[in-house]
Amino acid sequence: MNNQTQLIYNDLRTRYKKATLSKAEIAYELGVSIATLDRYIKNGYGLPNYKKIGNSKAKNGRLIFNIIDVAEFLSQTIKVA
Repeated sequence: MNNQTQLIYNDLRTRYKKATLSKAEIAYELGVSIATLDRYIKNGYGLPNYKKIGNSKAKNGRLIFNIIDVAEFLSQTIKVA
């Protein structure tokens, strides 16, 4: 894990105090609405790795995003001062 990824990871862990983020939390971190996030998922746009919890065929299944995957994704897509 590079230094930038580590900084983002530490920030996310400090703020959320858990290992995974919900769809609403990842939408907030990316600065998009949940509807936009749903569209990204449907269209296969690049997002951090996620897992679908529950029925994999259900449209409204619960998604979780591992914080380390989110930190790596953000470190590759944004510049941190």
